[in-house]
Amino acid sequence: MDPIQPKKPVVYIGSQELAKISSLLPSNKKRSIIVHSLISSLGLLTPDASRTRHLRVVTPRKATYKDLAVYHSRDYLDVVLDPSKSNDEEVGNTTSIDGEFGLEDDCPPFPGLAEYIQIVGGATLTAVSALQQDLTDTAICWDGGRHHARKAQASGFCYVADCILAILALKRSIPRTPSHSDETSPLALIHKPRIMYLDLDLHFSDAVSEAFYSPKSSLTPQILTLSIHHASPGFFPVSERNGLPDVRSEGFDPFTLSIPLLQGASNATYAKIWPIMERVKDLFKPDYTVIQCGLDALAGDPCSTFNWSLGEAEGSLGWCIEKVLKHWPGKKLLLGGGGYNSPNAGRAWAYLTSIAMESPMSLGTEIPDHAGFPLYAPSFTLDVPAGNMSDHNTEEYLASVKSSFDGVFAALQNRLHA
Repeated sequence: MDPIQPKKPVVYIGSQELAKISSLLPSNKKRSIIVHSLISSLGLLTPDASRTRHLRVVTPRKATYKDLAVYHSRDYLDVVLDPSKSNDEEVGNTTSIDGEFGLEDDCPPFPGLAEYIQIVGGATLTAVSALQQDLTDTAICWDGGRHHARKAQASGFCYVADCILAILALKRSIPRTPSHSDETSPLALIHKPRIMYLDLDLHFSDAVSEAFYSPKSSLTPQILTLSIHHASPGFFPVSERNGLPDVRSEGFDPFTLSIPLLQGASNATYAKIWPIMERVKDLFKPDYTVIQCGLDALAGDPCSTFNWSLGEAEGSLGWCIEKVLKHWPGKKLLLGGGGYNSPNAGRAWAYLTSIAMESPMSLGTEIPDHAGFPLYAPSFTLDVPAGNMSDHNTEEYLASVKSSFDGVFAALQNRLHA
């Protein structure tokens, strides 16, 4: 009888430099330091943190110009990587060129911008490399998940399109182990992996979804994007792609999917729509799933839009992530994203890290004494409880969501088996 092989460790991308530079982001100052400090103080980074699965901390490399230019335009990179954009004396002196590339309003230049783009882009690509090199089947990069950054424009607090860069890297063909039936077919030795991108942020994954949107293609795409988010008039980001998919529409693409939820979405709402994600996954059969774990949909976030809780209830964030990690096929990449209550970001990503290690922490776990301890008042526990706003996602509305996706499932099946 063969001995049971130990599980590969979860790869966790982190370093003091990454936390320090990520914490310069104007929309989330010090958040990265707060997150990594809590995860460390909870003992999750120690070798004996889990009896089930170890965690391996990997230092990120910095993305090169060539790495970033796989997606970003050279004009954009020449501006954002210009050292003067990171110069204290120049910050605040925006120009018309800055405006052209989105470096204004919610995405101003800031000291350390060039380093930020290189290390955050590189951190996510380091996680991708760990998956491709078979070091792990689950990689975590909480500093990634910048889903609004475009090819030539910063947007929505996002300056580097690390989600898109990750998907493009994972999309590359990988050699397959040959079998007897493959011997006469060299092409059979090349496998084109399928990547499913699942976005849980409060805001629509506009840049990622639009980057891979291809309604006229007759090919079977390797990439499927699915965003669950809030959408209402004037709510960021405004996009033609953020509504329910309509199979009758000329612009319908069954591989670019969206589930807009109304105000007050709760654990019960997510539990009711979750079978849609399961059906899409079953049809698409991804080799990789990239999950953007933005936290601004959680109760307690300044966005104050949803009632979602951290766990352990059915439909909670932790419940959803555990479903993907334990039961979905292929390898998983967990990324960060939005979330503007930094202590709650620490709580949530620490809890999700423990789920990835197959040793979920109790939500009643007390916050340990460390430099950030006072931030966790008044509860000083790990939990992010549900909100109590009215949930406007009525049975009638959720029925319309399910009805819309009945057509999507048929279209997906047709395209995947054409």
